[in-house]
Amino acid sequence: MAHDESLQERWEAMAPHLDERGRRLFIASEAQSAGYGGIVNASRATGVARSTIGRGLKDLAASAALAPGKVRRPGGGRKSLTSASPQLLADLNSLVDPDARGDPMSPLRWTAKSLRRLARELRERGHKISHTVVGELLKQLNFSLQANSKTREGGDCPDRDAQFSHINASVKSALAENQPVISVDTKKKELVGDFKNNGREWRPKGCPEEVRVHDFLIKELGRAVPYGVYDLAANAGWVSVGVDHDTAAFAVQTIRRWWQEVGCARHPQATRLVITADGGGSNGSRVRLWKRELQMLANELGIPIQVHHLPPGTSKWNKIEHRLFSFITQNWRAKPLVSYRVIVDLIAATTTDTGLKVLCELDENCYPKGVAVSDAEMVALNIQRDSFHGEWNYTISPTKGPEEAVIS
Repeated sequence: MAHDESLQERWEAMAPHLDERGRRLFIASEAQSAGYGGIVNASRATGVARSTIGRGLKDLAASAALAPGKVRRPGGGRKSLTSASPQLLADLNSLVDPDARGDPMSPLRWTAKSLRRLARELRERGHKISHTVVGELLKQLNFSLQANSKTREGGDCPDRDAQFSHINASVKSALAENQPVISVDTKKKELVGDFKNNGREWRPKGCPEEVRVHDFLIKELGRAVPYGVYDLAANAGWVSVGVDHDTAAFAVQTIRRWWQEVGCARHPQATRLVITADGGGSNGSRVRLWKRELQMLANELGIPIQVHHLPPGTSKWNKIEHRLFSFITQNWRAKPLVSYRVIVDLIAATTTDTGLKVLCELDENCYPKGVAVSDAEMVALNIQRDSFHGEWNYTISPTKGPEEAVIS
């Protein structure tokens, strides 16, 4: 018994400093020196399995020493799964990338490829594998977790680059002459109410703000329709938050309010207004109401309005998207948009280190859909189309002077 206690003390002192092979050899040498019954006594004193002590005795009897840093003989230890089952990697490949390497009828082709589901499918094919090992094998195959990447821009217009060059030249020329240049667009419509808003914000631990589970329209609150104007030269934004439909009349009214509130004071010597806009939506290049409303605005301002539409499939290249709307989204992340007042205040509070300032107002007017513009009204427009893609580039000039517009 005293020998067992002494061995236990030596084992507890030495074991933390030894590797697997060193511990095996140490306990085996103790059992060997004890003579008959040494294996049983050593196992009882240290808790090491008798089979492990037996392997240690074989190691002591072996004449060949192991290479430095090795704890097992060559070929020792459990075989890797890929060695024991050469088909494993091929089966895994067929599950995660069926179109390129495997059966197009793969059971995972139209399902989420989680590690546990992959492991379950592999076990059904006869492989003994856990989801953690699946993750390790995927890394070996050069797979990683990745989100979708927005790179496809829709239809590729042959004159896309040429149109961008045309817009760039026009904008640079206008800015050099101190003429106002604005980028306009409608931001994503937002449900008003206690709905989840993407993003995270600092709050006391375990106290997230509670919101609705389902995003269904609350008729009493409605939707918010933010239409924005971004002044390129001033790095300033103006947003009208509509409560009705997103129509061309609403879009032009927002431009009108921007001019009345800040534009005319900021650009007192303006002789033309340059607008860059998407090719679709309420300010689309084919929308008749957009052109008719711009004609009315040009008559009121007494200056021509020069319009350039971005080519199809390139709406994210619009300046307002990444110089105004993206920062508004960042500013109200994780904040439920519970009322129109909250939306207006959050938009107006948006700033950046580069000096962006935003003004915002609520537009409670009604803008009915389906307003028709007759052929006669279109013919009456004072519109001059550019020689290069006149459907995208055109100038609408006043049909009467500003004094007459004021009188009428």
